[in-house]
Amino acid sequence: MTSAGIDTTPTAAALADRVLGGWLGRIAGNMLGKPVEQGEVWTRDRIDGYLRRASALPLTDYLPEPPSEADRLALRPEWRACVRGRIHGSCRDDDVDYAILGLHLLERHGFAFSTEQVGDLWLLSLPYLQTFTAERAAYRNLANGLRPPLTATYDNPCQEWIGALIRADIYGWTCPGAPRRASSLARRDAVLSHTGNGVYGAMWAAALVSAAFTAVSVRDALDEALSVIPGGSRLARTVRRVTALHDSGLSWEATLGTLAEETSGLSWIHTVPNAAVITAGLLYGDGDFTRTIALTVRGGLDTDSNGATAGSVAGVLTGARGIPPQWTDPLEDTVRSAVFGFDGVRISELAGRTLRLVGSGG
Repeated sequence: MTSAGIDTTPTAAALADRVLGGWLGRIAGNMLGKPVEQGEVWTRDRIDGYLRRASALPLTDYLPEPPSEADRLALRPEWRACVRGRIHGSCRDDDVDYAILGLHLLERHGFAFSTEQVGDLWLLSLPYLQTFTAERAAYRNLANGLRPPLTATYDNPCQEWIGALIRADIYGWTCPGAPRRASSLARRDAVLSHTGNGVYGAMWAAALVSAAFTAVSVRDALDEALSVIPGGSRLARTVRRVTALHDSGLSWEATLGTLAEETSGLSWIHTVPNAAVITAGLLYGDGDFTRTIALTVRGGLDTDSNGATAGSVAGVLTGARGIPPQWTDPLEDTVRSAVFGFDGVRISELAGRTLRLVGSGG
């Protein structure tokens, strides 16, 4: 039931379809953005230049083959398994690994898990060299015997970067229509490695995914998600700014140009500018799955992470049956993962296991 008093609670069949949609959307959005995941190289202008040279605007499918040798050399090396015609199952990526690890956490410890148990599971199930930025700092701190919250603050310059946000979707998928509960779980996970806006980003993303199950619109879900983080935080102010510019009739390009100026000086992996790109993709995508992930990835910065989060929200909103087949068919219902015991797992199996956790109460 939304605040507007309209009963939007999904039926059991619709809930299953939306959970699967979240997984498929996350993986497809991640795959779309993966070849151009290097924000200081692949700016918005450069991404669109690539697409124009390849006659791929508007973007309605995975990235096309590189149109030139210079483009090919600039892409991430994984591009060969992530562009149109070459995809056979998903590539391994931390944006998907953490969703799988979160599912493993909830299956093992339930919804009453502790931050210490999150860290223990990392050490048991996730290879150190498959962690990055704040997660690698926290992992190193764990291995050296530190405990939370010191794992997040000791020798960690990436405390407000996007890593905790990308770990949050599982809490939204398992708490449909309960954004505050989802955000509380995401916070407990996030403080292992993050502080400040890094933690708020995880809370916001979890609430956004959760709210998408029962929201009447993308805007409704975004409003609900904002309610779980401090209104005076830079993250909240930035999301509200994107919303205001959208509501004023400004174009997507002009909105992102304005936000790029207002968040200049922050790393391309920082939570705040990436949340702006995600918010703009969702608002200007307006519930259309293809348009949402295409705009989000074209927005630049941490393209694969942003595409994954926007794809998850859009996939929950539309359900798996509402995602066009050009995004789902190449995935072949298969995930590559660095999480021990999960490489080659079926996407449908992950969704089924996620669904069994809904309403379990831990």
